[in-house]
Amino acid sequence: MGGDRLENKTSVSVASWSSLNARMDNRFATAFVIACVLSLISTIYMAASIGTDFWYEYRSPVQENSSDLNKSIWTDFASDEADEKTYNDALFRYNGTVGLWRRCITIPQNTYWYSPPERTESFDMVTKCISFTLNEQFVEKFVDPGNHNSGIDLLRTYLWRCQFLLPFVSLGLMCFGALIGLCACICRSLYPTIATGILHLLAGLCTLGSVSCYVAGIELLHQKLELPENVSGEFGWSFCLACVSAPLQFMASALFVWAAHTNRKEYTFMKAYRVA
Repeated sequence: MGGDRLENKTSVSVASWSSLNARMDNRFATAFVIACVLSLISTIYMAASIGTDFWYEYRSPVQENSSDLNKSIWTDFASDEADEKTYNDALFRYNGTVGLWRRCITIPQNTYWYSPPERTESFDMVTKCISFTLNEQFVEKFVDPGNHNSGIDLLRTYLWRCQFLLPFVSLGLMCFGALIGLCACICRSLYPTIATGILHLLAGLCTLGSVSCYVAGIELLHQKLELPENVSGEFGWSFCLACVSAPLQFMASALFVWAAHTNRKEYTFMKAYRVA
């Protein structure tokens, strides 16, 4: 009788431990899957944000006719020697959009030296983009944009460099975290996900820093170069993607760290329970 009771007690304990362990595994697996989905979405958003040209958009009256001044602005805008004031004047005047890599303006498809009496197909608007060279990404900004004798504006210079570099650092950290997460899946262990969570936390900080630097840089630029009359500016959808990516990275980081940390505590508890 005593042996049967001991055997029944042992069977119940094993069944209870197995049931509890299964529930914990399901909970951790769910958190891990949700974190992976959030990480994937944030990576896609960040990559799309870096690769598109709508971080900031200007709205200005459409320039339908061409003049000597307009043609000069278009030529200077595309020039490799265009300074900050030159291309920003064109952005203000021609519904410009700015990304991390390129600047774009919308101009009439054909140019005229007079204003025709009626609108024709020749007035179709086209968007032309010029890429920032690597030198332009790291060139110094001046206190008075376009005036090389006004001195270097260190704050705007480093804000521009940070807004360019930090998104790539963020994307790199997330990709590295994904590799570690893949190794965790192969090893069937949640312990490496702590490193994945920390990397996502750092990536979120980099994204947040990039967004903050961009906002500060735009505000300082508009203090130096005031927008012309009837011209307005607003942050575009590329900027919004970066803003959304940051909290997704933080949430993924929290889930990764929670799953790994809690799994370790529960594993220690269950090990002690099994021994007892």
